[in-house]
Amino acid sequence: MKKSVYAFAAVFTMCSLLVFGLARAEDGGAVHYHDKFQGRTTANGEIFDQEALTAAHKTMKFGTNVKVTNLENNKSVVVKINDRMARKNRNMIDLTRRAARELDFEKKGRAQVRIEVVP
Repeated sequence: MKKSVYAFAAVFTMCSLLVFGLARAEDGGAVHYHDKFQGRTTANGEIFDQEALTAAHKTMKFGTNVKVTNLENNKSVVVKINDRMARKNRNMIDLTRRAARELDFEKKGRAQVRIEVVP
């Protein structure tokens, strides 16, 4: 009986993680916001700040912390999702200028990154 309960719990946890996107890493393009958005309201109601560690994603829940790793240099930063991006946008994530600076792609404007949800 105990083994079946533990097995069920393990399967349930893994399925939950997969359904809610918590067990996977995604690779894709990242850019940083244009300065024209400074001071505007984000989709969750916060005021956008280029010096904060925040980001926009197409589907992730607001408040989700995400580790973003630049695949070119392996530098990482943790950002909080507080904005939405258009579903048609070809990028995976939009970051603040500070996050881009910490990932060392501020001047390039674009990078290939891996994102992972963190607790």
